[in-house]
Amino acid sequence: MVAGRRGGRDRLPAVGGAEGGWGVREDTFLYLGRGDIMGRVTQTWDQWGNVVIAGFLALPLAALAILLLSRRRARSGHPAPVRTALADVGIVVGTAPWIWMILTPGGGRSGVSMVPFNDLTWLVRAPWETVFVQVGGNLLVFAALGALLPVRTPRMASPARVAAVAAACSVTVETLQYVLSLGRASSVDDVIINTLGAVLAALATRRWWASRIPAVTVSS
Repeated sequence: MVAGRRGGRDRLPAVGGAEGGWGVREDTFLYLGRGDIMGRVTQTWDQWGNVVIAGFLALPLAALAILLLSRRRARSGHPAPVRTALADVGIVVGTAPWIWMILTPGGGRSGVSMVPFNDLTWLVRAPWETVFVQVGGNLLVFAALGALLPVRTPRMASPARVAAVAAACSVTVETLQYVLSLGRASSVDDVIINTLGAVLAALATRRWWASRIPAVTVSS
């Protein structure tokens, strides 16, 4: 989320900066009226609607994959075939669409912002719609990963470990954005929000963590 200036006015780039994060086009909601915001929603759908449609079409395939994977693991004597199959497929299906969007080439300038919370301060003047899109989107990028890792294995039944994995994944994605020159800004604030989203998701599934039932039934 790298801030910039245009025409002497401060401008707030959309999610993840100038084509950064998981991405709406660089021209933003900040100085738009409500009618323009509806136009922006339409444009966003035109840009990412294919990802949403693909995600929904993948759900039946995901259900089939869970069924087949759990049966295969059950036949091989796996102690928790359904739990691990559900977690494995859920992590992939819940994360892949976001990575698809993040690594889609944008039309902005590539850059790096390494000062924590510097980009987030630009949200102070933004309307709630902008905050919802920017912060909400980045919170969800690794939410499935955070929610299901501790469900899958007791080794990941710790907010700190979930945070470490999510942060490593986020840093990898931000690095790829920069190295591949995708026209997106890489920001440490994206990493912070991605990691926070994973930890919050993990806490939301705490009652189903693998560590809360006998280890013999969940070891992988």
